[in-house]
This record gives sequence, C-alpha cells and structure tokens, in this order.
Amino acid sequence: MLLALGFVAFTACEDDRDSNPTLTQPTTFVLNEPAITGYVDMEQTATVALTWSQPTPYNNFNAPVVPTYTVQVSPTGQFTKAFDENVEDNAGADFVNVNETYSSGKEANINMQNLNRQLLQLCGWTEATTPDKLPLSVRVKSAVRDASFNEYGVVYSNVVTLNTVPYYVELKPADPEIWWLIGADIADGSWGSDMGKCVIPMQTLDGAEYDIKTGQGEIQWIGYLGGSGFKLRGALDDGWASQWGQGDSFGSYVKNDGGSGNITVPAAGLYKIALNTKSDKLNIEAYDGSAPVYSGMAISGSFNDWGDTEMNACSTGWENHDWYITYTFAAGDEVKIKQAGSWDFNKGGSFVNYSEGMYVYGETNGPNLKMEEGGTYLIFFNDITGYIRFIKQ
Repeated sequence: MLLALGFVAFTACEDDRDSNPTLTQPTTFVLNEPAITGYVDMEQTATVALTWSQPTPYNNFNAPVVPTYTVQVSPTGQFTKAFDENVEDNAGADFVNVNETYSSGKEANINMQNLNRQLLQLCGWTEATTPDKLPLSVRVKSAVRDASFNEYGVVYSNVVTLNTVPYYVELKPADPEIWWLIGADIADGSWGSDMGKCVIPMQTLDGAEYDIKTGQGEIQWIGYLGGSGFKLRGALDDGWASQWGQGDSFGSYVKNDGGSGNITVPAAGLYKIALNTKSDKLNIEAYDGSAPVYSGMAISGSFNDWGDTEMNACSTGWENHDWYITYTFAAGDEVKIKQAGSWDFNKGGSFVNYSEGMYVYGETNGPNLKMEEGGTYLIFFNDITGYIRFIKQ
C-alpha cells in the first residue's frame, strides 16, 4: 500500500566507525481512548481522530530525531502479521497499516472509507458475511527511518478499542501503476516535479493485463533522450522513496537506491523505456520505429468550434514527442487531439476510466472523445504511441 513516509538519514565516515551515532529511544507511549460514544458508521463517517502522548524524544548524541508514526488496526485483537496488498500470499495476516502515515505530531485523522476497504481485503468479506458490528483493536507504531527506509527504534503504544459498523462495497480493480520520468533529458530538464513542465508519465499498453489488486504490469514510454541523464519515480510526493536509477553502467539498473546514478544513454536518439512493475524489470533500448517531429499539437472539439487550442511541448530544447495542456470542459464536450493547423494527423478513441481521470489508446481518425463529467483536466499526449491521459485536477 502507498504510504507517505518521513525519514532521517544517519551518516558516518567510513574511517570513523567508533563515532557512529547511537540511537536512544523510549520504551512506550500512550494512545488515548477515542472520544467517541457508541459505534462508528464507517460508510457515513469521513474520519476518526486519534491522539497520543508523544514518546520521550528519540535522540542521537543529544540531537533530536523525528520519528514516523503508523496506525495499525486489527479485527482480531492480534498483531501477528501485517496484510500487504502488494503480495499474493497473505496467509496469517491479522492487521493492517492504515494508508496514512505521519511524521512527528501527536494526532491522526483516520479515513474510514479507506480503512473499510483495507478490512474488506484483509477479511475477505462478502455482502453476506460483512459483520453488522465490529470492535477494532488499534495501536500506533513509532519508528525512525534512515535514508533507505530501514526502521530503527520501533516502539508500540497501548491498544485501544474502536467500535465500528463496517459495510460491504464491491472492490474495484486497482489503477495501473504508473511511474514518472524526470531528469535532464526529460521535459524542461530541471528535475522539478511539475507535471508536464518537468515530469512525464509512462504509459499503459493496449491489451496488456494488470494485476487486479496492485495494478502492476508492463508500462512504457517512447521518446527522445539526449544522454544527459534521467531517473524514474514511482510517486512525486514520497521524497524519492520509489525510484529507478543506474548501477555500474548503462544497462544495469537499481530500484529504490538513493545512491544510484542517473540513467545515461550511450548516444542521443529515440529510445523505448519498458518497465514491468510486477517483476521489477527495466529495459531501455533504441527505438527504430516511425517518429515524425511535429511543430505543434492542439486539442479541438465542440468546446472551441473544432478550432485549435494549442498544447505545450514538454521538451523545448530538443526533439519533442510529448505534449500537455490544462483545460476546463463541460459535461458532454467532444474532444480530439490533432496536429496544429491540420487534420492530417489526429487521434480519437474511447476513454478508459480510472480513479484520477481517463486514458485513451489513441486511434487515427478515431471517434470523438466524449466528456462524461465536466471539470478541469491535465492532458498528456505522446505523438509516437498515440497514448492520451486525462488527469482530473
């Protein structure tokens, strides 16, 4: 499950092992009883607040260390094995780590709908077996994490009871897991995190299968790389916890290693980047397919009388094949993506819905894209693959 993690890096010189920092820590801390009377309806309640007394400060040679707190919930009262939705075998799992993780602070607001979904996965309830009432055992884990997200000084609070009324909901297949490209070769080359301007999403493959629980599978990107270096990021808000970089040389890649190098292709040109997020295999090879260079792309449709509203080129200092624009549509609007000033090259198709918006495997001269829901969207388009992605803002 995806957690927003905080960490502290412990460092020491190779030739000064005797002076390595020594972590001191508390032995326990107090989780307060929830200020709730009766049972919490998990479907109708947005969040439940938990508070605790911050443990005696961790410290390293009298320097304060910021811990990370994780709320853990068990329907059985046992905390033997955590459920992990990213693995196949969860036999014996009897508690969940809630999706929110907190750095420092003394309180947490637990999203009840997210917790209910996690309990459905953990317990395997059906509509008939979902309990009418369920007392949950809740505790908080405190730990310090280093730069590689290893945990030190783990301490648990006492256990409190949260009485709940769970509900059954059909679990939807997980969205495909998408990674982002960032670096000197990508977009404006700034290593910033602004979507479109600085980072470009990788793309799902038409006809590929993705794990129903994790969304893992094959994703790709095709475009121009100049040889100045780049990396892959799994999320833009996790402090670089999830990343792919280069090992000893091009062709050797390492995952989640903060000390990895930038991936640097041997020569400037068009490349295909293929990542299997389920098997953790990354392959980068030269692309020899057709890739005309366009001077401009536009969105066109009923919203602008089928004229051109030009998109932004992601890369302006070298050969560009990715485009983006933020635009507000009304429900019922029809859209296509086309070459600016011409209909010789245009893409349409049928939307595939996902939690953050829609994506499309663009078809040449395909049907108009129909906006079922109005709103503001960030749109990405790759003119080699024809892949279109709408991200709801």
